[in-house]
Amino acid sequence: MFRIRGGSMNNNTTAYPDPAYAWYVVAILFLAYTVSYIDRQIMSLLIEPIKQDLAITDTQVSLLQGFAFTIFYTVAGIPLGRMADRKNRRAIIAAGILVWSFMTAACGLARNFALLFLARIGVGVGEACLSPAAYSLIADYFPKDKRAMPISLYSMGIFFGAGLSFIISGYVIQEVTAAREIALPMIGVVRPWQLTFFLVGLPGLLIVALMSTVREPVRRDLLAIGANKDHVSLSAAGRFLIAHARAYGAAFLGYSFEATISYGFFAWVPSMFVRSFGWEVSRIGYYFGLIVGILGTAGILLGGILADRALHRGVQDAHMRVAMYGAGFILVFGVAAMCMPTPALVLLMLCPTAVSLGIPVGLAPAAVNYITPNQLRGQVIAVYIFFAALIGMTCGPTVVALFTDYVYRDPLALRWSLASFTLLFAVLSIIAFALGLRSFRESAVALLAGSSGGGPPDS
Repeated sequence: MFRIRGGSMNNNTTAYPDPAYAWYVVAILFLAYTVSYIDRQIMSLLIEPIKQDLAITDTQVSLLQGFAFTIFYTVAGIPLGRMADRKNRRAIIAAGILVWSFMTAACGLARNFALLFLARIGVGVGEACLSPAAYSLIADYFPKDKRAMPISLYSMGIFFGAGLSFIISGYVIQEVTAAREIALPMIGVVRPWQLTFFLVGLPGLLIVALMSTVREPVRRDLLAIGANKDHVSLSAAGRFLIAHARAYGAAFLGYSFEATISYGFFAWVPSMFVRSFGWEVSRIGYYFGLIVGILGTAGILLGGILADRALHRGVQDAHMRVAMYGAGFILVFGVAAMCMPTPALVLLMLCPTAVSLGIPVGLAPAAVNYITPNQLRGQVIAVYIFFAALIGMTCGPTVVALFTDYVYRDPLALRWSLASFTLLFAVLSIIAFALGLRSFRESAVALLAGSSGGGPPDS
C-alpha cells in the first residue's frame, strides 16, 4: 500500500517557508505565466498581416496556431512534468522561459511559413516547462488548506496575459493599417507585426533573472514506496493513477470542458463583433481584452477564495464543487451574452461571463495537487494540461466553426454558434463534475489520512 511520509498532511504546516517569501515566489511565477500567455496568444489577432506578408493560406495559419504549438506543448509536457518531480524545478522553469522568449522573438525573424512553424514549435516546448514545475513549487510553499489562493493567483496569468495580447494586437493592427515599416539595427526593415514578436519576447529575459532569487523548497507529502522515497517509477505512478481514475477522470474532463469554452470565446468573439455589428478588429480587441484581462483574472481569484473557505469548513470536494457552480454561471451568462441585440449589451453580459470563465482556471491545478502526492504532481499536472490543451484548443475553435458551417450554414450566425457551443460544453462540464464529486472526496480523504489505498509497495 502507498503511504504518505509523515502521516497526516497537516502535520508539516509550521515547517513551510515564510509566507511573505512564498507569496513573492507566486508573484514571480504569475509574471512568468502572464508573459507565456501573451507569447502564446499574440498571433490570434495578427493573422491577417502575417498572411499578407508571408503569402500563406488559412490552413497554414491554423497549423501555426494549433498543431505547431499545441501538439509539441502537450507531448513535451509529460516528460517535462516527470523531470519536475525529480530535478530542480527553478532551473527547469528558467530554462523554459529562456527558450520560449528567444523562440517568440524568432517568430518576428521568420520570412516564410517553415521558419515561423519551427519558431512556434520552440515556443510550445519552452512553455511546456512552466506549469508542471510551477504548480509543484507552489504546493511545497503553502500548506494544503491554503493552496487554492496562491495557485489561483498564479493561474490569473492566463486571463491577464490573454487580455493583454488582445489589446496589444489591436494596437498593432492599427499600425499595420497605416502600412508603416520600422528599421532596426542589425536586423533591417521589419513590419509592425514582426516588431510585436520582438517586444513581447523581451520581458521573458527579466523573468529569468528574477527566477535566480527563487529558492527550491523542500519537497513535501511524499509517498513512501520501498527504499526509494524521493522518486516513483512509471509503473508505480500508473498504478496510483488507475487506483484513482474516477477522481482524476472527472476532474480532467470537467475542467477541460470549461477550458474549451474559454478557447472558443477567445477565438471567435472578436469575429462575432465584426460580423454581427460591423466593428473593427482593433476596437473589439481593446474592449474584449479589458474584459478578459480584468474580470477574467478577478474570476480566478474569486474561485480560489471560495474554494479555500469551503476547505476550511471541511468540504473536501470544494475545488470540484465551486468549478461546477462556475459552469452553471457560464451557461447562463454566456448564452445570454450571445442573445443580446446590441454590442453594448453583449459587452455588458460578457463581463459576468468572463468572471465565470475565470473561476475554474486556478481550481483545476489546485484540485489535482489536492489528491496527488509530491512525487507525482508534475506528471499528473502535465497529464491534465495534455487533456485540457488537446480538448480545449482543438474543440474550442473547431466546434464553433462546425456549428456555423454545418448547423446554421451562415457566417452571420456566429453568435448563435457560440450560444449553442456554450450550452453544450457547460452542460458536459456540470455532468462530469457531478459524477466525480464522491470519488474526489474519497481520494482526498484517503490522501489526508496518510494512505492512497492504491497499490503495492514496490517502486
